[in-house]
Formats: sequence, C-alpha cells, structure tokens
Amino acid sequence: MDLFFTAEEEAFRQEVRTWVRANLPAETSHKVHNALRLTRDDMQNWSKILGRKGWLGYGWPQQFGGPGWTAVQKHLFEEECALAGAPRIVPFGPVMVAPVIMAFGNAEQQQRFLPGIASGEVWWSQGYSEPGSGSDLASVKTRAERVGDHYIVNGQKTWTTLGQYGEWIFCLVRTSTEGKPQLGISFLLIDMKSPGVKVRPIRLLDGECEVNEVFFDNVKVPAENLIGEENKGWTYAKHLLAHERTNIADVNRAKRELERLKRIAKAEGMYDDIRFRDEIAKLEVDIVALEMMVLRVLSAEKSGKQSLDIAGLLKIRGSEIQQRYTELMMLAAGPYSLPFIQEAMDAGWQGDQVGALHCAPLAANYFNMRKTTIYGGSNEVQRNIVAQTVLG
Repeated sequence: MDLFFTAEEEAFRQEVRTWVRANLPAETSHKVHNALRLTRDDMQNWSKILGRKGWLGYGWPQQFGGPGWTAVQKHLFEEECALAGAPRIVPFGPVMVAPVIMAFGNAEQQQRFLPGIASGEVWWSQGYSEPGSGSDLASVKTRAERVGDHYIVNGQKTWTTLGQYGEWIFCLVRTSTEGKPQLGISFLLIDMKSPGVKVRPIRLLDGECEVNEVFFDNVKVPAENLIGEENKGWTYAKHLLAHERTNIADVNRAKRELERLKRIAKAEGMYDDIRFRDEIAKLEVDIVALEMMVLRVLSAEKSGKQSLDIAGLLKIRGSEIQQRYTELMMLAAGPYSLPFIQEAMDAGWQGDQVGALHCAPLAANYFNMRKTTIYGGSNEVQRNIVAQTVLG
C-alpha cells in the first residue's frame, strides 16, 4: 500500500488549490474559518460557482457530465476545498440522490434531474427519518398509494436537514405492507412546491433551524417520479447511505478545525498548558489515523483491490472526532465560549468587545455537533453493522 501521492496527483492538487482560492468568495471563507452562520445564498452561491466549473458533481463519471476523477483526485479536491474555507457541498443532490438516479433511474429521469443538480440550481432535501423511524429505516410509515398514473403520499418526515430551502425531496415511502418491512419501500422524488407539502422548522439548541419536519397531506406525485422498481427502494437506500456515512466522516474538515483549535488555544493562552496540549496531540493522532483509513480505502480502490466495507466505521470515528474538537475549543475559550447570537453580533457587542471574535460561535458549534453520533445511523447501530460485516 503506497500512501504517497504521485507527481501527477500533486500537480492536480495545485491546480485545484489555485482555482479554489481564486474563486471562493473571501467573505464566505471568513465565515467558514470562524464557524459563523452561513446563509442559503452563501451555500448555493458556492455550489453554482462549482457548477459552472463542472466540479459540483466532482464524484460523477464523465458519461453523466462529471470530471471523471479518480478516488484520489476526489479526496484531494475535498481536502483543498476544506482547507481554503469553502462551505461543505450540500450533499443531498450531488453526493446522495444523483448516484441513485445514475445507478437506478431511467434515461429520461437522468436527463430531467441531473443537469439541475450539476449546476447547483436545484436544492434537494432528504426524506428518510420519521418520528419513530431513524436508525430503523425499515419501519417507515409514510404511505404512497398508486392511483392511476400518480401516487398519493401521506405521512411525515423529520430531521430534514435544510428542508426549509428544499425545492425537491427524495423520499422513502411505503408502497406495500406485504412480507418483510424492507420489501415494501419505494424511492420517490417529490416536488416540494406540490399542494399538500408543508415544512415546519425545528429550532435547535444552537438557535438554528437546521432541521425540519415535512408533512405530506394527499400529495399527488407523478408515477414517473418513481426511481427504479416499486418496492425495491430499500436496495437504493442502502446504496445512498454508503455515500452519506462516508461524507459524514469528513476528515478534511477535521484537519481544518484542528488548526482552528490550535489558533484558539494559542490566542487564549491554553497552548502553554502541557496537559491541554496533550489533548490536542491525542486528537491530532486520531485525525491522522482516520486519514490513513481513508487513504487505505483509496489505495485499494486505485489498485483495483476490493476495499473493506467500512463506511460505518468511518462515520463512527469521524463523528466522534467532530465532537471532540468542539469540546476542546470550548475548554480553550472558557467563559468566552459564548452562544452565537446573530442579533448580538450585528449590534456589535458580541465579538471583540466581549471576548475574541473567534470565541463567539463556539457554544453554538458545540451544541450542533452533539447530533453527529446520532444522524446518518446512530453510532451504536453502526458498531453492530461493522461487527457483522467487517469482523464477521
């Protein structure tokens, strides 16, 4: 296993680095480096910039309009974007539903939906979790009944990330109650402007409405929006979840946030504390280990070998690391770990006047990251899956 990048790969990294730094808006980069609140326009503007370059669908094959990059090139692209302070690509369209449409959708669906995803023009949401159906997705109850050339959808989804911005949503819906629960699920694409769709934001501990409830009340959905075959949605969902859990690990963001942690510790005088520095060192070791695990998978893929199915393991370690660096940032700033209150920041009293600007959003970040070990399949469930599929 060779974990060193080739000269061609290093040249590719430099190309990406140069382009990203020339095209990433400075204000957006400042917000990301200081964990300040990103607006819808911040996120979608960056998506459109990447879309014009042809890089929003950076993991796509050329036949669907992507750059056709290798796994290593995709990793280097993600790393350079993270280190430059680019917002994370909102994954629901280009990273999650697009591969499902490519793999299981028909030609008409691919021509209809993929261009809007690739350009960043259309905002997608994910409709998986329901009240009582989170890690156990096989128990979803949202019902889709076929009536002529349409489905009539009734039910509720919850924890729909950024659903308040959504224009389309891909949903797991129950189309049959016969046999095993997994055998009665279908994968349906729904226009969120359809009559009967209602989105209700959920305010979280950090003051944000990052997640939402989505209600479907006799929503009429054309049958042509069904992906693949009816009652085969569980297969398509598993295909998508592998992309989601690998994305959650986000080792490149962890590397960027590690440097931010060091900056905060130095600014607040905590870097001189040997015991605190030891905690930073332990975190750095774990981030390097996570990166080695990612590179191990990439190396196997590059050489044509079968890599281990470790998406769940990457999710476990990545989510735990995200929680640890927010905890250490809070400890470093102490009483200046203020909640991020936009109105206070706008009024000018929260920031340099009351502690350093870099401390202002730390409590909000800490609260937000408590969810990482739960969403995308709780870590307890992921450990069981890893035990069965990897350890045997």
